[in-house]
Amino acid sequence: MNAYLVGGAVRDAMLGLPVRERDWVVVGATPEELERQGYRRVGRDFPVFLHPQTQEEYALARTERKTAPGYHGFETRFDPGVTLEQDLLRRDLTINAMARDGAGRLIDPYGGERDLGLRVLRHVSPAFAEDPVRILRVARFAARFAAQGFEVAAETLALMRGMVAAGEAGALVAERVWAETETALGEAAPQLYFEVLQACGALATVFPELARLYGVPQPPRWHPEIDTGVHVMLVVAAAARLSPLPRVRFAALVHDLGKGETPRADWPNHVGHEQRGVRLINALAERLRVPNDCRELAVLVAREHGLCHRAQELRHTTLLELLERCDAFRRPERFLEMLLACEADLRGRGGAAVQDYPQGELLRAALAAAQAITLTADERAGLDGPAVGARLRAARLAALAPLTAAARATASPRNP
Repeated sequence: MNAYLVGGAVRDAMLGLPVRERDWVVVGATPEELERQGYRRVGRDFPVFLHPQTQEEYALARTERKTAPGYHGFETRFDPGVTLEQDLLRRDLTINAMARDGAGRLIDPYGGERDLGLRVLRHVSPAFAEDPVRILRVARFAARFAAQGFEVAAETLALMRGMVAAGEAGALVAERVWAETETALGEAAPQLYFEVLQACGALATVFPELARLYGVPQPPRWHPEIDTGVHVMLVVAAAARLSPLPRVRFAALVHDLGKGETPRADWPNHVGHEQRGVRLINALAERLRVPNDCRELAVLVAREHGLCHRAQELRHTTLLELLERCDAFRRPERFLEMLLACEADLRGRGGAAVQDYPQGELLRAALAAAQAITLTADERAGLDGPAVGARLRAARLAALAPLTAAARATASPRNP
């Protein structure tokens, strides 16, 4: 029995990156032998065990054979005769198909070290095409390793296009799509995940609402990039610079979905796209089982981003209504996250990557000013609940009036 360190731990160490987790492949053993040594079995589809001391995962070397469409349609073989090279052959990318033995020697039968040097994401074998999840994984690795200069190999992108044309992307289930997408949203360059999916044709299957944005024009005065799909990718990139939170980046991603349903006769204007976007976000979230915190923030951003961009032009009454509608007094953190996504929207335009967003400063100041208002016991005396609320609201309006008056005096018109 021999155990080999495999996959991401080998890859990341060679790139000089922190190793997130260590996985092992065991060659020449049976499940019973591992259990006798104290390993605890956790794998359902094939034998995976937790080490009795380190709790790291040890999997028996295995091979796979495609038996049906989708990523569940595999027949797995594991026995002491499966070699390390056979196990590595079934992996997705060459940079993930390397191993180190107990002495630390590199085992690299498929050119992973070469492709690390070339900064290429390349499939190991034609068997890549048997698992549609690998389309998502390659896109996610492109997002993760963008800072290191990695790109998808042309032949791998061509193979992914062939998989999409064969209908494999349609076999992806909602939970797996969201799991890969949520992870990608937390990567260094999340926009590349969606750009790779667009390049191979999978975006239209997995995220049709996003795919429809490409080719839809916007007014050049406000959007030098013109194309809405290009704009959204710039917004996601801007959101990644402003916040590490996947839900903020998701809200930035879907804030303009409504523009994909603007009648062609109305182009390049998109009146009412905010409410159309709310409906589309809810449908997407339902389909992919997006967590509620992501959905709720995305709906807020889609519905309110146009008004937020005009914050300097608003009256104090409208500003307070915005705070109330966003439930900002009970959930101020979510309101502040909404403002980050709105700022990303402004910066996700040609030449605006570092542009200031005074609207955000005004809205944060407005929330702080309104939050600071309290009523003393004497001010509440003799008032019932609705009357207390009315007096508190009047006091908040009074606090917001000088802020909005000063902002309107210096505002320059801005288009959402």
